[in-house]
Amino acid sequence: MSAEATDQAPFGRRRGIPRIDLRNLRRFSRAALLGPASRGRLPDAIEHVAKVHRAHHPGADLDVLRKAYVLAESSHRGQMRKSGEPYITHPLAVTLILAELGAETTTLTASLLHDTVEDTEVTLDQVGEEFGEEVRYLVDGVTKLEKVDYGAAAEPETFRKMLVATGNDVRVMSIKLADRLHNMRTLGVMRPEKQARIAKVTRDVLIPLAERLGVQALKTELEDLVFAILHPDEYARTRELLQAHAGRPDPLARAAEDVRGVLHEAGITAEVLVRPRHFVSVHRVGLKRGELTGTDLGRLLVLVSDDADCYAVLGELHTCFTPVISEFKDFIAVPKFNLYQSLHTAVAGRDGEVTEVLIRTHQMHRVAEAGVIALGNPYTPTEGADAPEDERADPTRPGWLSRLLDWQSATPDPDLFWTSLRDDLAQDREITVFRSDGGTLGLPAGASCVDAAYALYGEDAHSCIGARVNGRIATLSTVLRDGDTLQLLMAGDTRDAASHGPSPEWLDHARTPAARIAINRWLAAHPAPQPSPQETRDAAQEPEAESASTLSGQDGQDGQGSQGSQGSQASHGGEAAVPAAGAVRPEAGIVVDRPGATVRLARCCTPVPPDAVTGFAVRGGAVTVHRERCPGVARMTAAGRTAVAVRWADEDDGDGGGDYRVTLFAEAFSRPHLLADLTEAIAAEGAEVVAAAVEPPREQRVRHTYTLQLPNAGRLPALMRAMRNVPGVYDVTREGRSMAAARS
Repeated sequence: MSAEATDQAPFGRRRGIPRIDLRNLRRFSRAALLGPASRGRLPDAIEHVAKVHRAHHPGADLDVLRKAYVLAESSHRGQMRKSGEPYITHPLAVTLILAELGAETTTLTASLLHDTVEDTEVTLDQVGEEFGEEVRYLVDGVTKLEKVDYGAAAEPETFRKMLVATGNDVRVMSIKLADRLHNMRTLGVMRPEKQARIAKVTRDVLIPLAERLGVQALKTELEDLVFAILHPDEYARTRELLQAHAGRPDPLARAAEDVRGVLHEAGITAEVLVRPRHFVSVHRVGLKRGELTGTDLGRLLVLVSDDADCYAVLGELHTCFTPVISEFKDFIAVPKFNLYQSLHTAVAGRDGEVTEVLIRTHQMHRVAEAGVIALGNPYTPTEGADAPEDERADPTRPGWLSRLLDWQSATPDPDLFWTSLRDDLAQDREITVFRSDGGTLGLPAGASCVDAAYALYGEDAHSCIGARVNGRIATLSTVLRDGDTLQLLMAGDTRDAASHGPSPEWLDHARTPAARIAINRWLAAHPAPQPSPQETRDAAQEPEAESASTLSGQDGQDGQGSQGSQGSQASHGGEAAVPAAGAVRPEAGIVVDRPGATVRLARCCTPVPPDAVTGFAVRGGAVTVHRERCPGVARMTAAGRTAVAVRWADEDDGDGGGDYRVTLFAEAFSRPHLLADLTEAIAAEGAEVVAAAVEPPREQRVRHTYTLQLPNAGRLPALMRAMRNVPGVYDVTREGRSMAAARS
């Protein structure tokens, strides 16, 4: 596809960014060849840029633009582009793109100079001396991006640097995006294979970045240019479709007149425009709806003065036309992650044709088109007492970018970073989740409670034990939906990092890079202990009771079987946690009649003092300790295992310490915040939650199962009393023990 063919495509264009077509290029070329203007007068080549800039910034100082152009023109003089035009036409075109978007003077100055340090004898120090440190920093940032090859092997580190530069100042990325847009417009002079390579990088990384920075005007044109290169047949069919509709009566124009009439009668001052879809948008709608009508080729845009008028327009449209309720979305009350705000709706007109309508203020429209570029100089202090205090107050750090910078700085491996970045950029939709404290949280569509935990708490999310979604207990694997209310439940005592950490299963439910990277780092720092070959053989010969889950809610004595897995469960993996069978616990407060023997506390019955216990020898010199009432004792005896005399250590033995694991059942009347209150009471007693499960409420009653780690078995009675004192709890029992036995 030639550059001329691209520039001559009139269909689907609807914004104020003029293409630097051949006529403008020739005009710039002639002006460039004539050299700079006389002192005190703007050079002819930059006069149009200055006029556009003054339209957005009437008080702008144009002298600095003149100086920047003079330096750029003189340093690039004699250099030619592959298209045959003087090289100065490129920085001029890039600067004009940014000027049309409303970029401030510093950005335009750096844009004019963005290739000088890389391609000429001009130095960064010279730029800094003549134009200041801000311009120097921006030129340096763009230069670093240009120096890195875009080949597949270099991509991870390339875009890491790009994001680092963007994080410090988004104006670097703004210049880069405008630079890529102009290069894509004139890509026809390159070989087809190079066109395809550049188009793919643009599609995979730069277009999603433009979307996340809110620069829709650049994003949509880049999409069309990439579409024409990578999918020429579909592009041609879409072009023919638009040409076929061009000669027909436009139903959108008639719908716009009807809307204008309704709003005029209501006394609402508004500008109603027909907003044609760009090529890629038309193609996508065609894939979704099949045969397209005239109203499918665009939307109506209603621009008003303030937020209240937006909702007034919405009310009139829904009153005077038939609304399609499923199409309504309020991005004013809940802005998108890239600062976008607008009301979306659809109404059926006089002939039943459905028309989509966008309603926004003029300021919202500027931000929707230009994103962070429209917000001006990020270093200008925000004035006024009503200035927002959240992350959106800083235009260099919209919510998505702030999160992205956090996780990229924690990822030293370029390949892991690149994979995470690609996955994140592939997400084209974000949901908003309401926090229990009244705040909101933006997450990619498909995110789970695991993702929400790391987005809110960072690495402190390692101690998350469960969640409540829309008031109901939910697993950490639960996928969140737009508008859900979320409360995350955290373990109260995180002294032992190994006891409160994510399991590998969390990775199956993590959608965001922040969650996956934090989980991987924790798992790498806390590798699971590898049993010796002898221990592996011994574990394989242990009776089934040894590997019973501590979350089953039963120990086999009442014949009811496992119940904990039937309910909604909260655990480290978001599902029922099954501790490894026969975990080695040396010196676990047990005195055994075998010097040097390794002691295991059986997970099937979790003995703690003062339980009556018995031990059995297993291969490898280990002794497994069970409670005497454990059903596993009978199976061990039947299997011919040798009984070993064991007892709990006391002070005289000098070995009475050690951690103990116990399973408790809490019976309670169902009420909000019960799980949170119970876990808080457990943490206050110094116990750590290893796993937890909640069965579905029955007749307003609910049963909680907790597997807990106690630093001292003597604290068990106080712990059980504290749990019974939680409002709504009427019984707390130990696994396999009656209430009377537990209190004895």
